[in-house]
Amino acid sequence: MTPLRRTLVVGATGALALGAFAAPAFAAEDTATVSVLHAVPGVPVDVYANGEELIPDFQPGTLTDPLQLPAGTYDLAIYPAGSDPASTQPAASADDVSVPAGANATISAHLTADGTPVLTPYVNDTSAVPAGQARVTVRHNAAAPAVDVRAGGQVIVPDLSNPDEASLVTAAGTVSADVVLAGTDTVAIGPADLTLAEGTSTVVYAWGSEDAGYQLAVQTIEGTHSSPSGVPGGSAGLLDSSVPLPVVGAALLGMVALGLGARRLTAERG
Repeated sequence: MTPLRRTLVVGATGALALGAFAAPAFAAEDTATVSVLHAVPGVPVDVYANGEELIPDFQPGTLTDPLQLPAGTYDLAIYPAGSDPASTQPAASADDVSVPAGANATISAHLTADGTPVLTPYVNDTSAVPAGQARVTVRHNAAAPAVDVRAGGQVIVPDLSNPDEASLVTAAGTVSADVVLAGTDTVAIGPADLTLAEGTSTVVYAWGSEDAGYQLAVQTIEGTHSSPSGVPGGSAGLLDSSVPLPVVGAALLGMVALGLGARRLTAERG
């Protein structure tokens, strides 16, 4: 196993609020790149923006492909799938949600540590990594207490709480990882082999609940090479194919708008 570099950043959720539009042609400086992960077990939802239904029956275990979206501000709401907004309270809503231009972000619909559905926006780190290296980010989105993330049995991210994240840079290659309850050897998820391609940023989401089961969702963000031609290191990939992963990519082309927000948040990437 490739040893992991000990450059580690642990932080609270990135402050970002997002909406989504399927885009005619927009200048790059007027758009954001947004993906959405539905990580609430067993709860399909309908997504609304500015009072219009945008995504009916958005299923758990679905990760959208990245979308180029126009910057703007939107009123967003999520309802249980099939419900009538005129007579139903939204499961979550946010007004004046800002879509910052130039951001690369993922919105995760998931459970808090005590099992309450919540929407958390994250800013994805797309800064360059050294040649031959890859970035790994772990996000705690499960209904569970704090956890330790291990590689090869060694703790690399200690005491990670929901919905915090931790990032590190390591040599490209394959890493065997698992998730244990903080301070114990009690395995909650894994082990699973992560194949980290050189010049990519791999984001791992621990999600689910004790009743529904805990899962890993994996998102790969390419294009973080330190130069156009980096040093190859390892093969491209996500989780080993033998590991169950009920998260599938779904391209949401032709949408008029899409958004998830937990609260009123505005953040600009410098």
